[in-house]
Amino acid sequence: MAAYEGYTILGLDYKIVLVITQVLGYMSSKFYGIRFISEMKRVGRGQLILLLVGISWAAWLLFALIPPPYNAWCLFFNGFPLGMIWGIVFSYVEGRRTTDLISAALAVSFIFASGLAKSTAQWVMQFLSVNEFWMPFTVGALFALPLLLFIYLLEKIPPPDEEDKALRMHRLPMSAEERKKLLARFLPGLVTLIIIYILVTILREVRDSFMADMWRASGEPFDASVFTRTETIISLIILIVIAAMIFLQNNYHVFILTQVIMLLGFIISLGATVCYLQSGLSLYLWMILVGLGLFMVYIPFNSILFDRFIATFRFSGNVGFLIYLADSFGYLGSVGVLLTKSLFHIQANWLQFYTQLVLITGCAGIIGTGISIVYFIRKYRSEMKA
Repeated sequence: MAAYEGYTILGLDYKIVLVITQVLGYMSSKFYGIRFISEMKRVGRGQLILLLVGISWAAWLLFALIPPPYNAWCLFFNGFPLGMIWGIVFSYVEGRRTTDLISAALAVSFIFASGLAKSTAQWVMQFLSVNEFWMPFTVGALFALPLLLFIYLLEKIPPPDEEDKALRMHRLPMSAEERKKLLARFLPGLVTLIIIYILVTILREVRDSFMADMWRASGEPFDASVFTRTETIISLIILIVIAAMIFLQNNYHVFILTQVIMLLGFIISLGATVCYLQSGLSLYLWMILVGLGLFMVYIPFNSILFDRFIATFRFSGNVGFLIYLADSFGYLGSVGVLLTKSLFHIQANWLQFYTQLVLITGCAGIIGTGISIVYFIRKYRSEMKA
C-alpha cells in the first residue's frame, strides 16, 4: 500500500493530512446530503452518479499532477462527491420487499470493494510500476467500465409496486418541516443510534485507512492479498446474516432483531480483542473477528435498519435522510479523533490506537445498543396503544 512517506504539512505527517482532508470531504458531503438526498427526486440519478464519480476521478488526476505536499487539498474534492453516491444508490432499492437482500448485497460490496481496491492498488504499484501518486487515478480507470455497467443495471430496476408500498411505505422526498417532525417524534432513540454510529464510523475509518500500518507495526509479514482475504470472509458472513431478513415480514420484529445483531457485533469485537491482548488469538484471526463485529453494526445502518424503521412506525419519508444524518456526525467524530491524535501527538502506533478504540467502542456500543433496544420497544408499544 502507498505509504506517502517523507513529507510533512505544518509539522503533521503527510499521510495523516491526506486521510483527514478526504474525511473532511466526506463529512461535508454528508451534512450537505441531509437536505440534498432527502429532497432528491427520482429522475436523472444515473447521470448524477456519473458526474460525481467523474469529479472525484478528476481530483485524483490533480493529485497526481500537483507536487506533494501541495496536492493534499485535492482529496477534499475527491471525498465530497463520493460521499453523495451511497444515498443516490440506496434510493433505487429502498421501500421494497426485497430491500433487505439487495441493500445487504450493495452494502457488503462496500466491504469487499475496500479490500479489493487496496489489493488492486498494491498490484498496480508492484507489477505496473505506477508510483503512489498516480496509483489512485490508475485504479479508478480500471474500474470505469464496471461502473458504467452497474449504473445501467440500476437504471433498469423497476419502481416499487403497490404491495411494496403497502408493506414498506411509499418512499417520498422529505421537506424541512417533515424532517423536523420526524426528529421531534423519535429524538432520544435517534440520538442514541447516532452516537453508536459515530463510534463504529471512527473505528471503520481507522481500520480502512491504516490497516497496512497496523500490519507493519505488528512485525508480521505483510501481504497485499490479506485485504481481499479478510474482507471477503467478512462480506460473505454479513451478506448471509442480513439477507436472511428477507424471510421475515414483521417490520417491528426485524427492526429490533437488527439491533440485537448489532449488539452481538459489539460483543464479538470486544471479546476478540480481550483474547488477542491475552495472546489467545493471532493477528489475522483478530482482524477478521473485529471486522466481523464492526460490520455487524455498520452494515445494518447503511442497509436495513432505517428501512425497517420507516416501515415499523409507518411514516412517509426516505432512508437517505436518516443515513446522512447519522453519517454526517459519524464522519465528524472520525475527523475529531484523527485530528486529536495528530495535533496532540498522542504516542501510540496505529495498532495500539486501534486496539484501544475497539475496547472503548465495544463497551460503549453494548451499553448504547441496549438503551436503543429498550427505547424503541417502549416507543412502539406506546404508539400501538394510542
